[in-house]
Amino acid sequence: MTEYQHAATADLPADELFAFLSRPENLPRYFPQMKVAEPRGGESVHVEAEVHGHRVESEAWLHTDAATRSLSWGAEGPDDYHGELRVEDAGPASARITVTLHSVREADGGEVQKGLEQTVAAMTHAATADADVEAAEGQGGWTSYDGRR
Repeated sequence: MTEYQHAATADLPADELFAFLSRPENLPRYFPQMKVAEPRGGESVHVEAEVHGHRVESEAWLHTDAATRSLSWGAEGPDDYHGELRVEDAGPASARITVTLHSVREADGGEVQKGLEQTVAAMTHAATADADVEAAEGQGGWTSYDGRR
């Protein structure tokens, strides 16, 4: 079994970051290969992804623990793929996210580690952008640079 891990900090309170990441329907917003993620009830999630040029459909599971701000997930398949995500406070308005992946598949040239690092960066970017949009909408929307609406 091979393990990959990456951590990063986001300029967003830990509870907000976790709330965004714990919604399965947000998966395609930060996981480039993921095309569909539909909750099916309980911990079951239907997923569709583009993997090496092929469309793959699967039933996955996602366990959410709000008390510890952690997620664990996995999918049936030949690679025994599963992982964990944990969000921790890193200050009053920032959070540290740590993602660990486990697979029997070993990728050449650091492919999985590079993909993990890109996905964690996309997670923090998408969650921060989502919070920025919500804040702007709560204040009446965006204003132009010259002060006109």
